[in-house]
Amino acid sequence: MQRAGITTLATTDVDPTTQSNYLAVASQHVHFDWDVDFDNEVLAGAATHDLRVLQDGVEEVIFDALDLDIESATVDGTDALFEIKPKHAVMGSALHISFPIKYDVNALVKVKIAYKTQKQCLALQWLDKEQTQGKQFPYLFSQCQPIYARALAPVQDTPSVKITYSANVTSVLPVLLSAIRASPPSDGPAHAGKEIGKDVVTYTYKQPVPIPSYLIAIACGNVRYRAFPAIEGKPWSTGIWAEPELIDAAYWEFCEDTAKFLAAEENIVGPYRFGVYDLLNACLSFLTPTLLTGDRTLVDVVVHEMTHSFFGNGVTHAHASHFWLNEGWTNYMERLLQQVLHSPAARGFHMQYERTPRYQRLVIDFAFGEDPDDAYSSIPYDKGANLILHLEQTVGGLDVFLPYIRDYVETFSGKSITTGQWKEHLYGWFMDHGGDEKIAALDSIDWDGWFYGEGMELPVKMEYDTSLAEAAYGLAARWDSARTSEVDTLDFTADDLTTFDSNQKVVFLERLQTYAALPLSHVRHLGELYNIAMTPNAEIRLRFYAIALQDPASDAAQAYAQAAVDWVIGAEPGGSVKGRMKFNRPVFRSAFLANREAALKAYEKQKTAFHPIARKMIEKDMGLA
Repeated sequence: MQRAGITTLATTDVDPTTQSNYLAVASQHVHFDWDVDFDNEVLAGAATHDLRVLQDGVEEVIFDALDLDIESATVDGTDALFEIKPKHAVMGSALHISFPIKYDVNALVKVKIAYKTQKQCLALQWLDKEQTQGKQFPYLFSQCQPIYARALAPVQDTPSVKITYSANVTSVLPVLLSAIRASPPSDGPAHAGKEIGKDVVTYTYKQPVPIPSYLIAIACGNVRYRAFPAIEGKPWSTGIWAEPELIDAAYWEFCEDTAKFLAAEENIVGPYRFGVYDLLNACLSFLTPTLLTGDRTLVDVVVHEMTHSFFGNGVTHAHASHFWLNEGWTNYMERLLQQVLHSPAARGFHMQYERTPRYQRLVIDFAFGEDPDDAYSSIPYDKGANLILHLEQTVGGLDVFLPYIRDYVETFSGKSITTGQWKEHLYGWFMDHGGDEKIAALDSIDWDGWFYGEGMELPVKMEYDTSLAEAAYGLAARWDSARTSEVDTLDFTADDLTTFDSNQKVVFLERLQTYAALPLSHVRHLGELYNIAMTPNAEIRLRFYAIALQDPASDAAQAYAQAAVDWVIGAEPGGSVKGRMKFNRPVFRSAFLANREAALKAYEKQKTAFHPIARKMIEKDMGLA
């Protein structure tokens, strides 16, 4: 759709991060048969694809594979020739499987690949029993985003292809998948009444809603389920999975808000399509134990992950160049729900844009084979959310914008789209619901600035409700002004933070980091006075260490580098490993610059506790890769 005064984006393009021939033949459904082998730390079994031919004369299917041991392949039940091409550093290997004939458009083909993962599978984290809460049984969990499902199974690993899937998984420990459990029932005895850790049970799952491959997920360990209170009239259920040692705390932390959040989101964007929303991952959200603060201060994280059920899991970006469609929309909706659940001031507080990440473009033209993880930053989240807020304000406010949001989700749920397709729908909807006046408003937007601008500032000056942020900003300014004063003359008190919620404390510390690094005496006083140097709230602790390590050559950085890495690896009393890259990667990166020896020693001590993807990125940051 050509519009005067705006950039026209292509409505179709090819995913630069896959070697599969998904435009010629595409998976529609995959069935997995897996055996979880904790002794050898591999998944072994088969992936059976139901494929639909999209072009005449197709002679083969090409799957993405990363360090998989391929044993055999069949096409419609007959042995097939296959070839594993040389490994690409980022994309892995292309697995070519020959067809016995040339298929015509719309033909259905069933391809089964017998395989197993390798011990160092990049998508899987195998934890020894000593690394779990109970310390009795090992634990397994996966992370396939953005392009690591190919390390879990041979798939067309692109969000341009959305699949349903089913699975039969045998294990001596309870199994969870990003799907609906068919058997044994979740609310039945753990491990179907068999002896956990000894007896083999087959767990059956079905995911009837098409999802991108990166949402295929597995977790396996000594976990229990507890359902959250149901909301009358809702066809879906919510609940929590956790180890027995954490189930009470996890249930208490999330039982009051999870179903309420989901019901509030449905009122805005339409029905939840996945049937089940459990916490641990499309049907199940992996949540880190760092959210268990004991005071429910971090439960709003659930809002973000839940919103991905609609933006990401439902409406999906076609590939990494359009990643902002997932995260920008999710952040926008998350913050809109802050207004619905809390207040307009809460929405304005969370919308403020003060980030300075490396990549500034919303739409990144990745080269073929470029690693999308290298471009990961807050830009698709925060700049993307602000673009959508700017659209809301430009077309006339929430009352005008909310009907469009609902139509957007309804139109594209179950589909993968590009930025061009999103914008074409946007213009089409407002042409039908406002005509030339709304089109003129859309034409006034600096589309090039939003999509391709690389400066630190947004293309327009955004207006926010800053009432909740002003106190945090003011306190940060006071600390900056006091940097040259002796600590014993400072007039700060513990009461400074009495009225701050957790988010305001985070903003205070982030704002303080925008000033020059504080001297060691002030950093130490800050941590002790406000009790944030040892707080169990990981979001606040992370920001405190960011302040302490801000200048790698400073006395403060030298003094706190060891404490920071000890916190990440769980070496402090009662500590636990911080597995999220949000926590471990920036701390290791900063501590390495301040105290190379301490960072390397700490990492070497606990590196196997981190997911392989986290290890890859941490090692790249510290020059080890």
